Amino acid sequence: MKKIFTLLFVLGMLTSLWACGSYSPSMNIDSESPTVALPIENVTTPETPTVALPVEDATTPETNLTIGQMNALGAAKSYLNFMAFSREGLIEQLEYEKYSNEDAVYAVDNCGADWFEQAIKSANSYLDYSAFSYTGLIEQLEYEGFTTGQATHGVDNCGADWFEQAAKSAELYLSYSQFSRDGLISQLEFEGFTTEQAIFGVEANGY
Repeated sequence: MKKIFTLLFVLGMLTSLWACGSYSPSMNIDSESPTVALPIENVTTPETPTVALPVEDATTPETNLTIGQMNALGAAKSYLNFMAFSREGLIEQLEYEKYSNEDAVYAVDNCGADWFEQAIKSANSYLDYSAFSYTGLIEQLEYEGFTTGQATHGVDNCGADWFEQAAKSAELYLSYSQFSRDGLISQLEFEGFTTEQAIFGVEANGY
């Protein structure tokens, strides 16, 4: 009897629990939301238009130089830092330093020199250690490779007093040789001084 009563009690309890909803069979529910496959339209993303910008030459005049050209250019600039040169004179100087004619010409043509300005500097340099007449100094600059136009420009703008130059020239001649008055005048005229300048130069030295 006890077994039957116990069985009936258990069955009653289960029935009560089922009726109250406190017991429910275990359900395996997927907690993830279902994936809905939406139709995908064929949308083409517009590409950023390519703008053809002008391409600048990234190279500078010196980037494609040979070693010889670079060194010759540096040498040309160095020479001009302490001495005046004509174009032809500077090319000859670089060739004397064993640069090829091609490298020397390139360097001189690209060193940035103003040859008219160089003619003025050269004229002043000559006047620092010797006396010249106007025409004599032009001839000297032409001998150094300046064109007639450059030489004339240099002499016209060197600030020389040609009467004073005649006096200095007469003094130099008298310092190492003997001259008669007329002989000294003739020598100064031979050097390119005018007759008036020559007479002034001789008289300035007490002759």
